[in-house]
Amino acid sequence: MITYNPKDWWKLIFAFHRSDTFRVLLPGMIAVAFYTALIAWLENEVFHVSFRNTTVVHTLIGFVLSMLLIFRTNTAYDRWWEGRKLWGSFVNNSRNLALKLNAFLPESATEQRAMFRTLIHNFIQASKEHLRKGVDVKKLAVEGGYDAAYFAKGSHVPNQVLKALFVEINRLHTSGVISGDQLIVLNAELQSFADNLGACERIKKTPIPYAYSLFLKKVIFLYVFTMPIGFVLDYSYWAVPVVTLIFYSFASIEVIAEEIEDPFGTEANDLPTDSISETIRSNLHDIL
Repeated sequence: MITYNPKDWWKLIFAFHRSDTFRVLLPGMIAVAFYTALIAWLENEVFHVSFRNTTVVHTLIGFVLSMLLIFRTNTAYDRWWEGRKLWGSFVNNSRNLALKLNAFLPESATEQRAMFRTLIHNFIQASKEHLRKGVDVKKLAVEGGYDAAYFAKGSHVPNQVLKALFVEINRLHTSGVISGDQLIVLNAELQSFADNLGACERIKKTPIPYAYSLFLKKVIFLYVFTMPIGFVLDYSYWAVPVVTLIFYSFASIEVIAEEIEDPFGTEANDLPTDSISETIRSNLHDIL
């Protein structure tokens, strides 16, 4: 995720990042500019078309298209923000679980503290990679007999880690280290882990409906493709920058929405799950 100062206007205006929509759309903008220039040359120099006031239809359609893009952007941002809240909940749940275990476990239980510290962070790491391209179990820390072979037993690695946490906490109860009431208190945090991951999977596996995305892209294409036919009659060759700018404005909104609707990846505008995971790891070491 890119960190920046939102009050630094000039720096933001002239900044160009690899994920900036200008870079992404530059080939398309060049193509639109050449296409518009060709239409302007044909209508003004070859066919000498003399019609005027041909932009009314595009003005009306542009308003409708703007409403569709607003809905598209709001929907994508809602998914991004919900994902951020869920990962904020991961931070809080990890802290709460660690604080409660620290209070319930005896001071001499150093091995158990290390095991719970490792398992909690393994769950966060596994969840982060599970929401990307899959978990490499060899990169998870080994503690208390839970190694890569154990984590690889199931196809859903975060569930395997969470299962180990449930087993170890239940073992604390059966061995008399914690009471039944304390078990219920700890269970609430573990259940929240599973609920948060399930909500993240819902965002990940439920994209914007295909028909809506397809329709919006087609409307943008047809709108921009037909725009030069009418605009060059009123603006002549000035239609080249005008149409290119309109294409950049509309297409940028769709590109931004596509990027943030799946917020768990590694692109520049995705959630900072790597730094959140490191924050959790640091907190766990401080508490346990």
